[in-house]
Amino acid sequence: MKAVEVMGKVDDKGQLLLDEPLDIKSESRVKVILLISDEDDLDPDDTPAEEIKASLIRALQDAKAGRRIPLEQMWEGIDAE
Repeated sequence: MKAVEVMGKVDDKGQLLLDEPLDIKSESRVKVILLISDEDDLDPDDTPAEEIKASLIRALQDAKAGRRIPLEQMWEGIDAE
């Protein structure tokens, strides 16, 4: 058995709605285990995939256009413990 982790939500009818389509063979039999989090339990580091993709596209466009920050300036203001 293979595991796939995806995010989604349950609608008001109790139906599971996935954020993205599954990349698996059609009509495969699956076992579903739900981990339900309270709003307070959401991990602030769980950035949505669409937001990450958009950020990477902007960064690539900036790099191609020559808009870069020198490496020594990247760490300014970061509290590294």
